[in-house]
Amino acid sequence: MNSGAFLVLKNLNVWYTRGKPVLDNFSMELGANEIVGLIGLNGAGKTTFIKTLSGLLDSFQIEAALWQDKPFRFRDAAFKKERYTVFAEEHSFQFFTFREYASYVAASYGKKLCGVDELVHGFRFEEYTDILLKELSTGNLKKAYLITAFALKPKLLILDEPVNGLDFQSTEYLYRQIDNYRQYGTILFSSHILESICLMSDRVLVLEQGQIKRSFAGSQIETAKIREALKE
Repeated sequence: MNSGAFLVLKNLNVWYTRGKPVLDNFSMELGANEIVGLIGLNGAGKTTFIKTLSGLLDSFQIEAALWQDKPFRFRDAAFKKERYTVFAEEHSFQFFTFREYASYVAASYGKKLCGVDELVHGFRFEEYTDILLKELSTGNLKKAYLITAFALKPKLLILDEPVNGLDFQSTEYLYRQIDNYRQYGTILFSSHILESICLMSDRVLVLEQGQIKRSFAGSQIETAKIREALKE
């Protein structure tokens, strides 16, 4: 393991049914202030990994985990305060409005949310801020959580299929927010859209059969190369 990395995970095994691992000796490292894309075919384990990292799953074993050079557990309070996850499908706090949810998150993290109005405008969300989350469309619900995430500015921002449900203009705005995030922290995002992964990532990790099989960085990040890796 590289002890200088921001986040290090070594030999993570995750299962829903024991003896049938979804992630099998999965290892990865994230650097500080980088954008890392995670791609894989359906069933490769992307969402399972994100749920595990976010502390939602109990059925796992891991050889070692380091956060900022110190051992940690996924549910440690200190780690939870420094990461925020936007899930592909999120239905929590449905009887909150966006404004109420954002205030709750700010209080939970002990941080002031910055630039909320600018983000609301950028995502074209002005008319939905005081509507219950349960009444929002899929795309607008995704915007509510994305706005909260980018306003919170955690050291580790995890995005699971962030483009899903967004209109074209909001997708373009999301790309700009991701690209600018290096000044605040690290983003790990999964997507099945190869163009999004190639456009935004400093590194691309290819997940296959529960492991990171290939890694691309810099000039290596090309749609043709990654598409070929997904077919291997």
